[in-house]
Amino acid sequence: MVTAMNTEKAVKIYVQLLEEGTDTARGTEAVELGGGFYKVLPTPHYDPEDEIWEFLPGSIVKCKKTTDDKGNDMLLAVEKVG
Repeated sequence: MVTAMNTEKAVKIYVQLLEEGTDTARGTEAVELGGGFYKVLPTPHYDPEDEIWEFLPGSIVKCKKTTDDKGNDMLLAVEKVG
């Protein structure tokens, strides 16, 4: 089981959007839990009927470092672990 560290730190991660017709990721915040694990938080205007996130807010996910199409570093949620 993954548990939060004593000091919770919000970081920006990206979650893939499903049924968009093209690869699309939504930036959102997450609580860093340590060891590459994060708890996904909703965006301020999160609407599950408008966007289908691969990993829903509240999910514990493992992220990997990658780059976006402009070469910027980003954390992408790749696996649900809780």
